This record gives sequence, structure tokens and C-alpha cells, in this order.
Amino acid sequence: MFNNPIKLLRDLLPEPALQVGTVVSVDGGVATIELPGGARVQARGEAADGTRVYFRNNLIESTAPNLQIEVIEI
Repeated sequence: MFNNPIKLLRDLLPEPALQVGTVVSVDGGVATIELPGGARVQARGEAADGTRVYFRNNLIESTAPNLQIEVIEI
């Protein structure tokens, strides 16, 4: 049976992780998001300042509940 080699390769690659952070500022559809560890990243999408959001691949997916975040280092 023949399998698509591109699909086989994509199946080996991990999916990008879903991350959570707090929006610090929004400018022109690009939000600056502060991660729980203090680092800042930028993601495309609309969100209000101070809201917590889920994002993946530098794209905001949705708002996140404002719960306490527990950081676990491995």
C-alpha cells in the first residue's frame, strides 16, 4: 500500500503548543503578550489590554479565563 510521503513527514512533526499569556498592548492588529515567565511575544489578532488569551503560531485563538497560572519547569 502506498502512503503519501508528505503526510508521513507531517505526522512526524509535533503540533505547535497552545500557550497562554496576558495582553500588554495592541497596535494595528498585533498584540504584545506577556508570558507567565515574563518573556514577551507578539501575535496577530484582536484582544483588549489586560486580558488573558490563548495563542499558537503567533496567532491569538481565543480569550482565556483569568485563573492563577502554575509554572512547572521540566
